[in-house]
Amino acid sequence: MNTIESLLNGNAYPGRGILIGTCGDRAVIAYFLMGRSKASRNRVFREEGDTLRIDLCETGKTSSVALILYTPIRVCNGSIVVTNGDQTETICESLLGGHSFQYALSTRGYEPDAPNYTPRISGMVLPSGRYAMSILRRSPQSADCVRKYWSYDSQEGAGRLIHTYEGDGNPLPAFVGEPRELEVRGKPEELAERIWNALDRENRVALYVRYTDLANGRFESAMRNKLFGD
Repeated sequence: MNTIESLLNGNAYPGRGILIGTCGDRAVIAYFLMGRSKASRNRVFREEGDTLRIDLCETGKTSSVALILYTPIRVCNGSIVVTNGDQTETICESLLGGHSFQYALSTRGYEPDAPNYTPRISGMVLPSGRYAMSILRRSPQSADCVRKYWSYDSQEGAGRLIHTYEGDGNPLPAFVGEPRELEVRGKPEELAERIWNALDRENRVALYVRYTDLANGRFESAMRNKLFGD
């Protein structure tokens, strides 16, 4: 089985990434940010209760924040939602309205950031431990949005990783194929350290790892913020 190191080492720019899996009796979620521009690098993670949000480290240094500030993780109706954009809110509104993960994302498309047209990646962990993942990416042949969805059973010591880009480039090449299977092991701090070390040191910005006991919703987390000296 793949390791986080084998999937990320040597990749200068996977962009934003979501890992979902199972370790022991706990659901595992990890989310990371990378950045090439000053605006993208001027960001930090902050945990507020069971919600994760992104803030500017230094205010006044970034003019447009529409695509870089959002809530990556929220808990809705007992499910944990994780995304790389404001579709977090779309999914939560859908769940609260009695609709589904897939229904919510059918209303959204890739990001309007030409020429990259960054994919929107999303995940959701159900109270049972089963999880779903999705990518909304631009078609290689046209401006159409191609929407892909996957659903996985919880498997001890394993998970899936998806990220926005295959690597660095101009324009950036979008992630292709199915989320990559990998092993998930260790405590939150241990996994966070492995992911952080596997990410390119120049481009990494922030990382968050959460282990949630689905029986009671209690969780442990670990965080890294480059601008805070991590």
